Amino acid sequence: MDATKTHVEKDLTHNSPLISCRFDPAGRFVFAGSQDYSVWRFNIETGMKTKLAGTDAWVRGMAFDKTGSVLVTGGYDGRLVWWPVADESPKPIRTVEAHAGWIRAVAVSPDGTLLASVGNDLAVRLWSMVDGKLVREMNGHESHIYNVAFHPNGKHLATGDLMCNLIDWEVASGKQVRTWQAQSLQKYDKTFIATIGGFRGMAFSPDGKYIAGSGITNVTNAFAGVGNPSVVVFDWETGKQQIEHLSKAKYKGVAWGVAFHPDGTRIGISGGNSGGYLLFFKFDAASEFHQFKLKDTARDLDLASDGQRVATAHYNGHIYVSRLDEKKT
Repeated sequence: MDATKTHVEKDLTHNSPLISCRFDPAGRFVFAGSQDYSVWRFNIETGMKTKLAGTDAWVRGMAFDKTGSVLVTGGYDGRLVWWPVADESPKPIRTVEAHAGWIRAVAVSPDGTLLASVGNDLAVRLWSMVDGKLVREMNGHESHIYNVAFHPNGKHLATGDLMCNLIDWEVASGKQVRTWQAQSLQKYDKTFIATIGGFRGMAFSPDGKYIAGSGITNVTNAFAGVGNPSVVVFDWETGKQQIEHLSKAKYKGVAWGVAFHPDGTRIGISGGNSGGYLLFFKFDAASEFHQFKLKDTARDLDLASDGQRVATAHYNGHIYVSRLDEKKT
């Protein structure tokens, strides 16, 4: 990868603001959640757009089974829905009433057997990917749960909430192992009389040594969401903060997503008053070594399984698929 040569390779368009995006494991499609209460599948090569009929909710949580043939979505209506990835006209395989309130994130275990979901009802739930039956419920968060990720070893699950508390769960038993906090990613605004923050993005490094959470820091106006995008990285073994990545230009916005490239680069996406930026960080540097300006404020990011492309979802209804290398001639 040469991040300094990043460029938009595909511009996939929709007529409603987008709030989430995920590549399918084969890299053929990008799926996106839209404010029109639907999920849309975009064929990257042709640009063809297909509606997944039956969501009827804002969808931010999306994850694929181990084979890449099934997508599970989690919506703000509290439902989990299983979908066939490649069907000409995808129809729900299974629907589960999973949470009382928003589902903000879902994740599939490395072995493909379990689905984790988190929501505004403060519950962490594990489901069977095969039949959608509840396996276990874990409780311990005291504020809305924003994100969830399985450790690459499959033995641990990390969840993060509005107050930026992280909980490490043992998957086999459901027991809490430890908790810690990314203090800079949450703030109580005395004027607005509310807390702003939360892990808007969460990811483990491929080797499982680090976990990153992204969000907003240095908030000056919670009502308007005025602050700076931030990516906080923790050493997984010790739980100590390794670094906080911030933009040099102090962009106004939120880091809505974060990803670890296989070469060690940390990638964040910023969206807000300053527009949209892909930010690339080295392991030991607080500021980015490269930034890539996008056409509109961004609201999610996903790194393709081949590590060569990044998809970003935008308020203007576009998905930009950017290649992390020089243009092909």
